[in-house]
Amino acid sequence: MENRPMYRPRHFDVDDPSVLARFMREHGFVLLVTAADGVPVASHIPLILDTDPGQGDGGGQRLLGHTAKANPQWRAFDGKTEAMAMFRGPHAYVSPNWYETEIMVPTWNYVTVHAYGKPKVLSDPAAALDVLERLTSEYESGATGPWSMDRLPESYIEKMLDGIVAFEMPVDRLEGKFKLSQNRSPADREGAIEGLRASGDPESLEVARLMAELYADG
Repeated sequence: MENRPMYRPRHFDVDDPSVLARFMREHGFVLLVTAADGVPVASHIPLILDTDPGQGDGGGQRLLGHTAKANPQWRAFDGKTEAMAMFRGPHAYVSPNWYETEIMVPTWNYVTVHAYGKPKVLSDPAAALDVLERLTSEYESGATGPWSMDRLPESYIEKMLDGIVAFEMPVDRLEGKFKLSQNRSPADREGAIEGLRASGDPESLEVARLMAELYADG
């Protein structure tokens, strides 16, 4: 891609659409960033990835979500102003003590995807309700006896819809950065994996798992 706003050295760059889509589906709580009068504005919200027949390097995908009507950020969702959705995966500190190479410095391993597009408000109540139902279905899918919006009275749903703004964001461009010690020697990578596993915290263990999967084939 010619447009590379996120710093992505080539060895950390990931552009496989299927890999990026899977990551976004697994890490749907995002930081959505816009700008108002030159000032950055950000909201932490859940989004879901949907396929769409639109064009763009995003592979015909769109993001669906909603925000509170009291949140002024939605006023930038005019279908013309670019926004960035930041999907963050696991991250962990990597100590130079774990490397075979002696002269090294600390670093941080992490996985992230940035999605760019122009959000547009879904003003049709039926479309807004569909977004809520799909969000609920997505995040209740693993539950025993999943909750659904069918349990709510129509009057409550109408009141709820009046207090939110649903939107879609066709994906124009995706950037993936999986920084997992690709620029280190096999011995240093193995040392980092062992060190992360020994730390025992969930984020470090997940980074270690991703690294082990990446280097499983040598």
